[in-house]
Amino acid sequence: MLTIHHLENSRSQRVLWLLEELGLPYEVKRYERRPDLTAPPELRAVHPLGTSPVLEEGGLVLAETGAIVTYILQTHGRGRLVPADGSPDGWRYQHFLHYAEGSAMPPLFLKLVLSRIPEGAPVLVRPVLRAAMAAVDQRLTKPRLERHFDYWDASLAESGWFAGPEFTAADIMMSFPVEAAVSRVGVGLRAHIPDFLARIHARPAYRRAVERGGPYAYA
Repeated sequence: MLTIHHLENSRSQRVLWLLEELGLPYEVKRYERRPDLTAPPELRAVHPLGTSPVLEEGGLVLAETGAIVTYILQTHGRGRLVPADGSPDGWRYQHFLHYAEGSAMPPLFLKLVLSRIPEGAPVLVRPVLRAAMAAVDQRLTKPRLERHFDYWDASLAESGWFAGPEFTAADIMMSFPVEAAVSRVGVGLRAHIPDFLARIHARPAYRRAVERGGPYAYA
């Protein structure tokens, strides 16, 4: 039996969604965030990094969403949700599988950090820090995010999916950065990103995964 160590409002929601799309049995062990929104220390007993998701099956303990998605598809997927190896869509799939965490999430995380730094400072210096962090955001994160949003919209323009004409696990991987961007930042008037979110949120497997995983702020 697959066991997923799942943190509320986190990347691990994608793993539950993948399992629901594949119709595989699994167990969920839920963890709630602490008041400062960090993961609870109990996760360090599961994996030294103390992050989620973590997959357990047999003697295997595996962290990192992309690695977990690849493991599930290679061991249980029977060729589903993956384009043909070596095809143009197959390479596009590989790109977005890694791009979701490697390139898309870092500027979104940086923007979140910049917004929180002033709130942890003494009251008297918060206005100064807010102004400084806003300047960093305007110069550094905002231009990068705008490039990413343009890239997403152009990538979705042809078929509505990220890796070819059919829904794939690349769309599952990309769901979290897209959801986080729309929720935290907004993506302006780009046409194809909201449509992508509407279609994935309407999928029965997506809705079942949210029911299994519990609170999810980005749905």
